[in-house]
Amino acid sequence: MKKSKKIISTLLALTMAFSLSACGAKDKSTSAEKEKDSIPTIDQIKLGEDYTDLKADLKVITHRTDLVDNVFKDYISEFQKTYPNISIEYEGITNYADDITTRLTSSSWGDICMVPPSISKSELSNYFVSFGDLDTLEKNYIMLQDKAYDNEVYGIPSVGNAQGVVYNKKVFADAGITELPKTPDEFLDALQQIKDKTDAIPLYTNFNAQWTMTAWDAYVGGTSNGDPDYIMKKMVHGKNPFSKNDDMTGPYAVYYVLYESVARGLVEDDPTTTDWEGCKGQINNGKIGTMVLGSWAVSQMQAAGDHPDDIAYMPFPITVNGKQYASAGPDYQYGINVNASKENKIASMIYIKWLTEKSDFAFDQGSIPIMKGSDYPDVLDAFSDTELIINNPAKEGEEDYFDTINSDSEVGLNSDNVPDSQIVEHALAKDMTLDEIMDEWNQKWSQAQKDNDIEVEE
Repeated sequence: MKKSKKIISTLLALTMAFSLSACGAKDKSTSAEKEKDSIPTIDQIKLGEDYTDLKADLKVITHRTDLVDNVFKDYISEFQKTYPNISIEYEGITNYADDITTRLTSSSWGDICMVPPSISKSELSNYFVSFGDLDTLEKNYIMLQDKAYDNEVYGIPSVGNAQGVVYNKKVFADAGITELPKTPDEFLDALQQIKDKTDAIPLYTNFNAQWTMTAWDAYVGGTSNGDPDYIMKKMVHGKNPFSKNDDMTGPYAVYYVLYESVARGLVEDDPTTTDWEGCKGQINNGKIGTMVLGSWAVSQMQAAGDHPDDIAYMPFPITVNGKQYASAGPDYQYGINVNASKENKIASMIYIKWLTEKSDFAFDQGSIPIMKGSDYPDVLDAFSDTELIINNPAKEGEEDYFDTINSDSEVGLNSDNVPDSQIVEHALAKDMTLDEIMDEWNQKWSQAQKDNDIEVEE
């Protein structure tokens, strides 16, 4: 059985509490304020000038298993031209979110990891070093709010993602689709054309991989309504956020696309047999029409076969008052182990700064660079008339409200694949309508608001 975020968070908290009490007062130096006094913040480091003689052996744990033996090795070689005494070893984890959460219960898991969503904002300082204060770092970087607490930043995004749909242009052309769909029903009609006029799978769910199902949750914010305050403020205090809107906007419209695609047979014959690695070559070769994934996925699909030019990216098919929007936010964020040695903390800070500012990693991956003023990759050309929406932060004092409701309700937006997977299962079995599923989510969300004494605005 899958552990709930609440149980995992409790386990982490108890483990950390035990570690602190066992080590005594000496280990209280891990507080954010003392960390800032002992090591430089990321903005204070001058790449190529500071710490070029520093010696350290770093272990980096990553979810990008596909890059460990190639791209990351090239980055290490380039980085070591300036910092020859900092050695770096990557470890890739397939079931990343669950496995890294468990491993964080040990203080010796490594030096750098991608911060898992199971860690609430108020707990970040227990596990990770502060990169500096939010006000200062926002002068140079974007998308820092997600892993910031009490004006301290504990995670630097590896890349930023726009949320849209990966598609094969040739499949669309063969199906006679001449304009990109802009509403849920237009998209479903396009999928039906692909089914009727080509041999391609219209929409590939990637259901069997499970982690890919949470991709759908990334569209419930700005993409579905164009409102940067929706996630952290309006969902937190809103009544029944999963209810259907007459104009087919909002979270319901997102899950309508998923449910109806499955119910109408516009997906693979057996979602339990989907193949994450294999699907990359399939869409490259025109055997798949669309996949709902963040912009990070485009470069992987382009590199998986002989037809990279057929792979493109389009806005998710929801229109709000005649305009389309795309949520833009951070992918996994780099975090530095608060229990690492001082030398390793500094070396980690240097390497993350280099990855962010010098490696072109985000651009090469078809994603949004975190450095302000950076160029966007060509893959986002179709978004020229689409407004990118970055979520605004929560109200002061309410930083943990969304995480708390999301966890206690077990709706698990962006963190738990089970609810999204159940939409596919119910659509296949036809034993629950989408309205019934969304009503159940509303009830759970409302109960979590009530249990945590969070005011609900009518």
